[in-house]
Amino acid sequence: MGVDRRGDQHPGLVVSSSPAAGRRWLLLIHQLPPKPDYFRVKIWRRLQRIGAVAIKNSVYVLPRTEQAAEHFQWILREIEDSGGEASVCEAAFVTGLSDGQIEALFRAARDADYAAVSEESDGLLRGTGAGRAVDGPTRTELEGTIARLRRRLGEIGAIDFFGSPARQVAEAALDRLETRISTPKRPGRRPTRSGATNPRTRRTWVTRRGVHVDRIASAWLIRRFIDPHARFRFVDDRPYQPKPGQVRFDMFEAEYTHEADRCTFETLVARFALDDPGLRPLAEMVHDIDLRDGKFARPEAAGFERLIDGITRTHAGDEDRIAQGATLLEAFYQSFQLEAAREKRRPARSR
Repeated sequence: MGVDRRGDQHPGLVVSSSPAAGRRWLLLIHQLPPKPDYFRVKIWRRLQRIGAVAIKNSVYVLPRTEQAAEHFQWILREIEDSGGEASVCEAAFVTGLSDGQIEALFRAARDADYAAVSEESDGLLRGTGAGRAVDGPTRTELEGTIARLRRRLGEIGAIDFFGSPARQVAEAALDRLETRISTPKRPGRRPTRSGATNPRTRRTWVTRRGVHVDRIASAWLIRRFIDPHARFRFVDDRPYQPKPGQVRFDMFEAEYTHEADRCTFETLVARFALDDPGLRPLAEMVHDIDLRDGKFARPEAAGFERLIDGITRTHAGDEDRIAQGATLLEAFYQSFQLEAAREKRRPARSR
């Protein structure tokens, strides 16, 4: 879906839908209804949450990804349902703003977000007072605040499309605060394991119905490396508010979904720091099939795609698709691991 707009409503905004222009952006161009008054603020907040930046009045931009298109389509539908008008288009900028300038807008927005986390963390650290123990209600309150700031860092990271260096500063500030309130271990005392659970395990992972390659692969990755006792729930393709113990993936406003040019499988590998040589080629295969941008050109991708297509055609149930896909993915993973081990043992001069 592309348009060619040459400044009738937005002077200085010149974009092209020409395939030769190398489109890499999505634009949301909208006109909101005059009433109700709160609707403008509501849409603005929605756009902030998905990381869109304004390049002109009523014109917002995101890097062109499947997830970005989904985000903009949801907002477009909401605007139209409220009596407004909106269009979503793929675009390359011909004159005016350059790609580098647009990327700078995104970095500046995330710099401000990370700075807010850094400032709050440093302020709380100063408020604890040097050399004093942090106990009682103060400690409980700070633990809740740290958990909130950790969630906020995750939210910002999900829309940090171009790698703001301010992220490391914010993480360091939060680490300092967390270290300040941590309780030293008492010598000779071991933590009990009775009833202890890892907060990242035994959760319900929610995604859209009709799973295909990225969601099938992500489900395998979750159970194989992240949450062995994970349960999956499949919901309609609409905004879904998770309940306690639930986490969303590869869906609208999910905790784990497409980030920048990464598919959900790649996002999970990166966010959980899964440094495994067998996962890298798998991630590249899933990326090539899901995003279809030819980034890695994995030779196995065509066969993998055909097998996944066969699974989805012969199995209507999402759990069945995930189970069948898991066998396939495990086989690829073992093969890639073996290949990586052979490569590591091979003498350097023969490589």
